[in-house]
Amino acid sequence: MSIEFELDLVEISPNANPPVCKIMDYKKFLYEEKKREKALKAKTTKVIIKEIRFGPQTDDHDYQFKKKHAEKFLRDGAKLKAFVFFKGRSIIFKEQGQILLLRLAQDLEEVGKVEQMPILQGKRMTMFLAPKKKK
Repeated sequence: MSIEFELDLVEISPNANPPVCKIMDYKKFLYEEKKREKALKAKTTKVIIKEIRFGPQTDDHDYQFKKKHAEKFLRDGAKLKAFVFFKGRSIIFKEQGQILLLRLAQDLEEVGKVEQMPILQGKRMTMFLAPKKKK
């Protein structure tokens, strides 16, 4: 019958008893399958991570400026990686760095939530914030 209609005989499920086959245009089937996969891939969201860097003794004006940028990133739906970088002997101010990151988390509480609390890794203390879901 497939030769008569000039189509392909495609085996759908070989494990069934008897095996299920279908008469169709196989190239068209592959094209539709590829198109469906592409549509599913387009719907998936890509996670964007933005970074903001502080020093352990960041001034208040600089802090406000960077906080404004962090707020914009979270409103746009990107995740935020805020970190304090300690240079040389400034590692002795790690408490100040932690206070700075916790202050940022508290200031951005209405737009984002803390995903990971501040952790010291080598010479940088890192904290992750994720945007809150929009209602």
